[in-house]
Amino acid sequence: MKIMKVVSLWARRIKRDAVMLWFARKHPDTPMLAKIVCIVAVLYALSPIDLIPDFIPILGYIDDALLLPAMIWIAVRLLPPQVLALCREQADDWMRQRGFKPRSYIGAVIVVAIWCLIAYLCWHWMSVL
Repeated sequence: MKIMKVVSLWARRIKRDAVMLWFARKHPDTPMLAKIVCIVAVLYALSPIDLIPDFIPILGYIDDALLLPAMIWIAVRLLPPQVLALCREQADDWMRQRGFKPRSYIGAVIVVAIWCLIAYLCWHWMSVL
């Protein structure tokens, strides 16, 4: 039972930090590189579509378990400590008041565009052979 509590706490922290990056990308003290990483992570985290769909065995959960936490970890390392603390507080307030994470339809469009590009490149590569 203890492992389930640890996993639940980890998932809640990931969700909170994704919302925290949403606030950090707009903060004036956030460096430009950190803003770019925050935007990419937020678009991906809040997109209703995964880059690797969850129904694909094992691979479908890699983006949820590795890719998103890695992007969040990089963004957190790039943020100044005062921005990080303030934005985590804002994210906690958001989650308490609304109980859900915001959605990014721009992120969904970007993920669909990436899949379309991959499909086109595969088709093109196959037609050349």
